[in-house]
Amino acid sequence: MFASPVVCLTVCLAATAVNTAHVAAGDLSEAITTPAEVLTPPNARKPANERELRYWLTNMVAYHNFTITEVRLATGLGEADIEEALERFDIRPGARPTRPPDAPLTVLPYPGGRHPRIGFLEGAIDPQRETKFSVFAPWDPNAYVVVDVPEAIWSNLGLTYLAHTHIDTIWTQREITLPRLEWRRGRGGRLDITRTLPNGFGFSVRVVPTKNAVLIELTLTNGTDHNLSDLRVQNCVMTKMAPGFEARTNDNKVLTRPYAACRDVSGKRWIITAWTHCERPWANPDVPCFHSDPRSPDLEPGQSFTLRGGLWFYEGTDIDAEFKRIEATHWADTPLPPADAR
Repeated sequence: MFASPVVCLTVCLAATAVNTAHVAAGDLSEAITTPAEVLTPPNARKPANERELRYWLTNMVAYHNFTITEVRLATGLGEADIEEALERFDIRPGARPTRPPDAPLTVLPYPGGRHPRIGFLEGAIDPQRETKFSVFAPWDPNAYVVVDVPEAIWSNLGLTYLAHTHIDTIWTQREITLPRLEWRRGRGGRLDITRTLPNGFGFSVRVVPTKNAVLIELTLTNGTDHNLSDLRVQNCVMTKMAPGFEARTNDNKVLTRPYAACRDVSGKRWIITAWTHCERPWANPDVPCFHSDPRSPDLEPGQSFTLRGGLWFYEGTDIDAEFKRIEATHWADTPLPPADAR
């Protein structure tokens, strides 16, 4: 008998919660005993080689402060193999280079293994890591938000893409499983990815961190033989792992199209997102998360359209002035520089 996805997710999250305290103590050896099918979930990604193993363990442990259990959930590797590799590569929680003040913000592919939500977990079973990236706060190297681009895409065809398991997409209705993908990693934290769906519709995402912002482009391409309309995109910023921002409330949100902003408990630090062609800025207190969700113009066969977005961090109390400062950077009108090689 196999555990249901919801049961597996609940047990996995319980394991994560139990082990979090051991990270603070610098102990990664503690891990609760759970069934094999729980510790090797369907979306675990085993590193392909030694270079990838070292990269992902550094990502998970040195930057994201993962426990052994969370690494197991992300990679499907056994506890002994993980501990041996951590010792061999000398990877420890928090043991990472200090970011220079003038360097770009730290951006990493989100490794999976730790659910990026606090609540409404039934609405995001088996979250896929290939749409998600972590942006670390400039004021705390251990604090980060998880950005999901795109979390979902709707069209006149229905729910055309979803970055986790919840309601049916046009593909799950046909029992079509989409292939796993990974971010292509470039210099300076740059990321890019392209996915083409079975009907020819596709999207590509480019992420470019700068000193003061993370700039994003999402390009939709109609590779089908028919016009596509009602193209709505959901992009999500989740604050579970950003201390001071994780309260499950909308009282700490400011929503002024195209800007959506979340303030911390002190009222003096802010995380802001915005997208061009924003149709709806909103927030979900249960997750918690906030959005600036855009709508693309209709696309004829062969047409593409690029939406631009960004993420900013602000220390201060005049959020309206900060919106104006961001607007003056012309982020919405400035194309990203050409992608560099991996």
